[in-house]
Amino acid sequence: MPTIAWKTSPKGRPSDPMVVMAGRLVLKRWRDVPGFFRAAFQLRRAVMDSGTAAGISLRAEPLARRFWVLSAWSNELELRAFVEGEAHRTVMARYRDRMSETHFTTTLTATGQA
Repeated sequence: MPTIAWKTSPKGRPSDPMVVMAGRLVLKRWRDVPGFFRAAFQLRRAVMDSGTAAGISLRAEPLARRFWVLSAWSNELELRAFVEGEAHRTVMARYRDRMSETHFTTTLTATGQA
């Protein structure tokens, strides 16, 4: 199972509280997997370039069309700003109808370690 390792930004300090977002996405069709993989890498880069995320990782089961994402942010406003930003909105608009299911959850950690 391909896993894109956790990438920590300079903003990620383990002693600080973090808002952690975990998501699971399942595509309807196998033919959408390569494009979604590329889009996921673009979003990962956008997260790291945002300067507001503490870190991000991606896990994929491409043959099962399943993807998981885990990201950490200093606060919920930073997470919301990214989710509502152009990079994320563009990818989600393209793939929204191609998903068979999505699940997301957020939680606040006490120490910044999920």
